[in-house]
This record gives sequence, C-alpha cells and structure tokens, in this order.
Amino acid sequence: MPDYNNYVQFICNLLQARQKGAPKPLGETTDLIADIGLSSLQVMELIEKLEDHFDLSIPLNILPNITTIGDLAAQLHSLKH
Repeated sequence: MPDYNNYVQFICNLLQARQKGAPKPLGETTDLIADIGLSSLQVMELIEKLEDHFDLSIPLNILPNITTIGDLAAQLHSLKH
C-alpha cells in the first residue's frame, strides 16, 4: 500500500508530464493553483486521475482544504488507510 511519499511522488510525476517549457521543481509545498497555475477544471481532472489510479473516491467537500501537492497526498493517504 502506498505511503504519503509515494502519493507525493505520483502527483508530482503526473504534474511534471503536463508542464510545458522548462519544468518547475515540484514538491509537497507546491501550490496547485498559485505555483502551477491549474484551473479548477484541471484540478478536478487531476483528482479524477488519482481516483482512478488509486481506486478511491475523494469527497468533494474536502476540496477547499486542498491547496498543495502535500495536502492532496495527505488526503489520498488518509482515504486509503
């Protein structure tokens, strides 16, 4: 079963793949909107990919609490364990 760091790495890899130009370094403190510039639709698409990959459902009511890669990884970890 993945641990927190596995989730962080997986999310970073997904986001690195979509970056254009010189990739920005990503980590658990990277803000999904302010640092990467994801739109709300892109955040939802990311969450959908994560739900499919890890076979879980992320409740929509926790989305306002997710701003960084670390926040998202922590939520995935808590939902899976």
